[in-house]
Amino acid sequence: MAKDPYSILGVSRTADADEIQRAYRKLARKHHPDVNRDPDSADRFKEIGEAYSTLSDADTKARYDRFGSDFRQYAGSGAGSAGGSQRWGSGGPRPGPRPGWGGYDDDVNRGDDVDWEDLLGGWFRQQGAGPTQGADHEAELRLTLEEAIRGGRRTVRLAQQGGETRSYDVDVPAGVQDGQRIRLAGEGAQGRDGGPTGDLFLTVRIQPNPRYRLNGRDIHFDLPITPSEAALGARIKVSAPAGPVTITVPEGSSSGRRLRLRGQGLPDPKGQPGNLYAEIRVMVPPRLTSKERKLYEQLAAASEFDPREGLP
Repeated sequence: MAKDPYSILGVSRTADADEIQRAYRKLARKHHPDVNRDPDSADRFKEIGEAYSTLSDADTKARYDRFGSDFRQYAGSGAGSAGGSQRWGSGGPRPGPRPGWGGYDDDVNRGDDVDWEDLLGGWFRQQGAGPTQGADHEAELRLTLEEAIRGGRRTVRLAQQGGETRSYDVDVPAGVQDGQRIRLAGEGAQGRDGGPTGDLFLTVRIQPNPRYRLNGRDIHFDLPITPSEAALGARIKVSAPAGPVTITVPEGSSSGRRLRLRGQGLPDPKGQPGNLYAEIRVMVPPRLTSKERKLYEQLAAASEFDPREGLP
């Protein structure tokens, strides 16, 4: 094995057996080809198994610590072995299937038609690791902005192996954010040899809304108003994701002015909720009636306001 097994497992050279086993289990579950669809997962999984095969045995670990990558040539050399027990080196005889990937036949090493789940379970059993936890499953939970604000109980249907679907009841917390994960304990893959079942993790994806823009827990939207409402001020009742609100537009408001409604954004179960921001957009009629035109002409004649005053 060309690479350093300590680096592969991400442990220090002083790591004890329990730490090495925990690191192996975590990486093996992550890179198991039945779970990880990356095309390199099989090679990575094999590499992790070889690293654990080296470091999980006290004698083999001691020989690696002493001789490095050539440690297999020194089987029975007494380097950390008890009584010089016979192990195979690069030129020595090979026993039957050895725990880990390094001792399987070449056909198996190529990964052709391999039942990865059986091999992983067998690896744990050969190492005496006992019951093993099932793999965790991942899926997405798509919500509208209104559903994320309200929260509540939802039923999610997910495809299973064999083309079947299964329903899950999910308690969505009010104010759940995009990217947040909801854990359904015990809804993942079955464990082996009496081990616990894995978990199902649902990643929340809040769907884009044509009117509202979500920024963290703050909600932004455009508020169209008439020129008279902008000039004179107004109280405008509008719908919002959490329900109807009344917005006070100060007189003399121009397009781009942002009005804040404190605490009307996405709720936060553990702290301060976000805010609702209305950004003013002053709109003019696309076509004027004869009466409107006359009034606008009178206003233009009477007004002394110059929006371009001071410009070069």
